[in-house]
Amino acid sequence: MKTNKTVCVLAALPFLMMAACSIPPDDHIVADVTFVDHVEAGMIEQDVYIERPVGSGQVYRVGPEESAFYMAAPVTGTAEPVHHAPMDAAYNGPYPKGKDLGITLGNWLAGTGSAKVRCRAGEGHVIATFDNLVPNGLYTMWYFIMADPPTDPFSTYDLPVGARDGSDSVFQADADGHADYNVLFPHCLQGGGSQFSVGLAIAWHSDGKTYGYHPGTFGDHSHIQLFAMLPNNTELNAR
Repeated sequence: MKTNKTVCVLAALPFLMMAACSIPPDDHIVADVTFVDHVEAGMIEQDVYIERPVGSGQVYRVGPEESAFYMAAPVTGTAEPVHHAPMDAAYNGPYPKGKDLGITLGNWLAGTGSAKVRCRAGEGHVIATFDNLVPNGLYTMWYFIMADPPTDPFSTYDLPVGARDGSDSVFQADADGHADYNVLFPHCLQGGGSQFSVGLAIAWHSDGKTYGYHPGTFGDHSHIQLFAMLPNNTELNAR
């Protein structure tokens, strides 16, 4: 376990300053969350793609209704960054094919994870475990904030968990795709509110690089594999 120095996670967002201070410092709050992929959540898979027809150099996102058909198909990245649009099929493609990622869609969707998100005496703590990730894959953990209902075009505000420079967000899966993540940091993560939702997400970096306070460009280098929504502040404070 390591301790780092950072400021209140939401303090950089003026319109969320009240939420940043909503949890009393003596509370001991535990939120147990389960990570899911986009398809499991009923959304369109975002950052891995299927080439069709094979050899065309054109790749597409896969929606939940067709995912079973492509489970054995190899997935690729894109040749250029692609904006996230998990609920809009108009952005499913085609896009120019990027690098082969060395796994199938079934491998990608097999990833699982769970976490405890704690708040005690004003400190935050995330303890997570993952299985069936990309073997030896380099990952980062993100705390994301999005408008509720979502904006059009879709967008999130992404912060690395722990230190603001991203150094605490980095972890690596072993050869079997298992990974543990355990980070303690000043100031608790906050739940959602009436105008916004929050959650945790993990990004695989297929280029073997991390990008500090930024997750990197999606589709070509960074790929969100799993995410988990956090309870709202009212639910957290009731625990």
